Amino acid sequence: MHASSLGAYTTLRLGGPASTLTVVTEPDEAVTTVRGAARKGQPVLVLAGGSNVVIGDEGFPGTVLLLRTRGVRVLDRDARGALVRVAAGEPWDDLVAYTVEHGLSGLEALSGIPGSAGATPIQNVGAYGQEVAQTIEAVHVYDRHEDELRTLSLPECGFAYRSSIFKHSDRRLVLEVDFRLAESADSAPIRYAELARHLGVEVGARVSAARVRETVLKLRAGKGMVLDPEDPDTRSVGSFFTNPVLSAQEWARVQDRLVDAGEPPSWPAPNGTVKVPAAWLIEKAGFGKGYGNRHVAVSSKHTLALTNRGDGTTAALLELAREIRDGVRDRFGVVLQPEPVLVNCSL
Repeated sequence: MHASSLGAYTTLRLGGPASTLTVVTEPDEAVTTVRGAARKGQPVLVLAGGSNVVIGDEGFPGTVLLLRTRGVRVLDRDARGALVRVAAGEPWDDLVAYTVEHGLSGLEALSGIPGSAGATPIQNVGAYGQEVAQTIEAVHVYDRHEDELRTLSLPECGFAYRSSIFKHSDRRLVLEVDFRLAESADSAPIRYAELARHLGVEVGARVSAARVRETVLKLRAGKGMVLDPEDPDTRSVGSFFTNPVLSAQEWARVQDRLVDAGEPPSWPAPNGTVKVPAAWLIEKAGFGKGYGNRHVAVSSKHTLALTNRGDGTTAALLELAREIRDGVRDRFGVVLQPEPVLVNCSL
């Protein structure tokens, strides 16, 4: 991989060069860099863990800010639990490990997710029945439009399923995130059936947060979702497509098209909608684990992950993603939406 390639800073290991690359270790440095680029009329791309971004083969024609801020502080404790302030560049799983070790619960089911703490509010990261919107109290940002620092409360963040006001706009640069966590060695109630089954408990039960963390790490590793330099299945952005949330009419249309596919798993979602697993739709549309070629392919462990086998390109990965999206649309009438941020490329 070329030294200037942005693939060096992403979990996909894909992406062309940056015009300018700046490493920052303090929040004020990040603000100064973004302000300076704005004065020059240069676009800015912020990269921290690089785990939820697909960068085009042409790279990025502006300033790439590598966010390497660090720090976890317990600010106060009250009846609602401990308030923990985390630097945006702090590796996410390091934070989860810290909270479990210090008897704080609420993040344990999010163990093993790659990327940085500051990226988690952007798409309201979630897994195994937890999402960060359940514990975030505030997000501290630099507002590029207003050229000022702001603190956004939970309601102001506009959290929804894998979404927020941050997701499709670069207006706000996340600098720090405040989490309100329970002071308990026990986990939050287990909300996810697969996790409850592996723990040997009923949904809604609590077990030790440490045990939840250990179990989730094993489950994720089995799906190629814990980064491993030796395993090409982990050269991905995790789930490439979000699970579609269908209206009653759309769900009825899917059921009309099932024919020999069998009944898909589904969960009730707000306002009479139904959530269906994208992985099931993808498999039933003919794209099983390992589908692809020696350059890019569906993970051999998890149907939702599209992987760079080592010498792929972004163009090839997106071509595979289009083939899968179009195949699912033709088979079930459902258009899958990409989960990662696409930079200088499109689906």
